[in-house]
Amino acid sequence: MKVDVLTLFPQMLDGFLSESMMGRAQRNGLIDLKVHNLRDWSTDKHNTVDDRPFGGGAGMVLMPKPLFAAIEDLQSENAHRIYMAPDGEPLTPTLAEDLSQKEHLIILSGHYEGIDERARQNLIDQEVSIGDYVLTNGTLAAAVLIDCFCRFLPGFLGEEKSLTNESFQDNLLDFPQFTRPADFRNMPIPEVLLSGNHAEIEAWRQQQREERTRERRPDLLKDSQDEPGN
Repeated sequence: MKVDVLTLFPQMLDGFLSESMMGRAQRNGLIDLKVHNLRDWSTDKHNTVDDRPFGGGAGMVLMPKPLFAAIEDLQSENAHRIYMAPDGEPLTPTLAEDLSQKEHLIILSGHYEGIDERARQNLIDQEVSIGDYVLTNGTLAAAVLIDCFCRFLPGFLGEEKSLTNESFQDNLLDFPQFTRPADFRNMPIPEVLLSGNHAEIEAWRQQQREERTRERRPDLLKDSQDEPGN
């Protein structure tokens, strides 16, 4: 899988991309990931990529000329072009899994007041939001997106079962996890986890997922009931 990231702050991604599973995935050839500075496509001596918005208002807007030049240089026949935007499609496990199956992703990180609308309409295939809040720029959002869809790449996690019962799978949160010692400061773990009965353990975990979701995220249960066929 090939991923190109366009940003004004490439160094923000240096540590994230080189550490842990993300770094190992690149070394193992699971993902070819490159970060590009949008200013490399500017055409003046000041490397200008933004200007004041027409109609007035606070902030600056990324100009169409460097955006078109950069994406047209990077795109391939199978490129899927994404813009990280607060008003984009919410990031979900389903969306992430779909993106993990793309051959080539180009991810544009916005900044200031966003990008010129002509770039959004003519260059972008999909707009994605990581949540109902605004960041100072889209570079951190791009990092979150990359981490999310890479987990669906075969071999990325090592143990594929890690994807089976985690939070938001089947619109449920994850179950509680425990490790040694079995009794810590007079706080013993649930006895069922020591029973060796895998069927009972799975039933307990499913019950915990449902209870935790009802308590913390009842909206997920409602979303599940609203799905077609329910």
